[in-house]
Amino acid sequence: MKKSVTMIPATINPLTSAPIGETRKRRTSGYARVSTGNEEQQTSYAAQVDYYTNYIKSRDDWEFMGVYTDEGISATTTAKRDGFKKMIADALAGKIDLIVTKSVSRFARNTVDSLSTIRKLKEHGVECYFEKENIWTFDGKGELLITIMSSLAQEESRSISENCTWGQRKRMQDGRASVPFSRFLGYERGEDGSFVINEDEAVIVRRIFKMYLDGYAGYAIAKQLTAEGILTPTGKQNWSQTTIVNILKNVKYKGDALLQKYYTVDFLTKKKRVNTGEVQQYYVENAHPGIVDATVFEMVQQELAKRGKSGSRHSGSSIFASRIKCGECGAWYGSKTWHSTSKYRRTIYQCNKKFKGKEKCATPHLYEDSIKQHFVTAANKLMAGKDEIIANFELIKQAIFDTSDLEAEQATLQSELAVITELIKDSVAENARVALNQSEYNRKHAALVERYTAAKDRLDEVTATASDKKARAIALEAFISVLTKQGLIDEFDEQLWCSLVDFITIENDGKMAFVFKNGVSVQT
Repeated sequence: MKKSVTMIPATINPLTSAPIGETRKRRTSGYARVSTGNEEQQTSYAAQVDYYTNYIKSRDDWEFMGVYTDEGISATTTAKRDGFKKMIADALAGKIDLIVTKSVSRFARNTVDSLSTIRKLKEHGVECYFEKENIWTFDGKGELLITIMSSLAQEESRSISENCTWGQRKRMQDGRASVPFSRFLGYERGEDGSFVINEDEAVIVRRIFKMYLDGYAGYAIAKQLTAEGILTPTGKQNWSQTTIVNILKNVKYKGDALLQKYYTVDFLTKKKRVNTGEVQQYYVENAHPGIVDATVFEMVQQELAKRGKSGSRHSGSSIFASRIKCGECGAWYGSKTWHSTSKYRRTIYQCNKKFKGKEKCATPHLYEDSIKQHFVTAANKLMAGKDEIIANFELIKQAIFDTSDLEAEQATLQSELAVITELIKDSVAENARVALNQSEYNRKHAALVERYTAAKDRLDEVTATASDKKARAIALEAFISVLTKQGLIDEFDEQLWCSLVDFITIENDGKMAFVFKNGVSVQT
């Protein structure tokens, strides 16, 4: 018998899964996005929403399902575009048949995001129409065109990012600093983005620096500011120790600026990393008016370093915490509360390791009143010999604290590092361009790296020595300044205690040896 073939016509659209002859309107939504929040873009944003609302409603074969929007959001990633994510979720849930948007770049400038999203929508029978490029994703050539256009949009984003980075680094080279003023305590934006001191907030900044020099720890300062209802730089109620330390370390508060502390790793993800040498940095002195005096700032940096090295020494819960040492075991005294729930409640100070060993320390516990009385005695003994102390300081300060030789060596080492860096770059570039003997190249490269490492290590050593000398000089200058102006005292002075005393050593018989910040020890 002769073979017979009968064609059975398709009745279902393979892309939409809808009957071919169905006359149901396509449920259609628009998508509008602008990437910045300025006034001009706001107008564009409103115009897009209005345009797609009217455009979709004007079509008899489309049913308007609303316009999804994202305002002031970049298209390099879909991660933070809430309007976009809601639209895709609704489409995948079967609420939308067609998405209309202005262009591929409005949809996504990330090729991977663009294609993966379109393919996912296509699997669920949802089509996209890009009006500017006249691309329908159900069209046979649609994916190829989208791949090309998305790649072009991604490269446009790369170009924009590189231009922005160049502009930012040019401003850094010119010494122009900037901060997020709405989240930066003590300054507000002036004309042309300049720094203008906000005196109401500056009072808080100066207080934080003073409290830290007075002996309070970061968490104790944070606790005090929170209790007083003072808002953080970001407008929150609760202060943290991290916020306090960040303020204390920020060179902008003395009027300087360290620029390029972070750099962007990838223009698509916008991920940032701490700059540990990958990108050039710029340090600008006298970049703007300072809130705290440079001397105060350097004293705080010295104190931060000192507390960091002391391990568990510093408590900071009061002006006496971590300033009293046990003469028997060498541990620090801490505050303890006796009869905490009764009317006999008292705070005492005793050795933190008194009951931790097999034999408890014989050093006595102390009351605040006793510490204060002994301080008055020790301070007056110090004042009695202050003329000799001041005279001796004037004789030795130039010899002990002079850093001119160290600074000259610093400059020489920095120049040497710059030369070696260029030699390494030239060597790598030549090896990439010319066929060199690799054994010889590796030997020369290793020698340059070794030379660079040695110079860098020496520079770090010299810089640390110079910084330590300067910090000690500043601290001793401050000590001598207080000593010069101060006379004998009749009662305890908290400011004087914080300015003069380094620590006290307590002996078994209760005698106290006050070690002052100039190294002089006075026993009471």
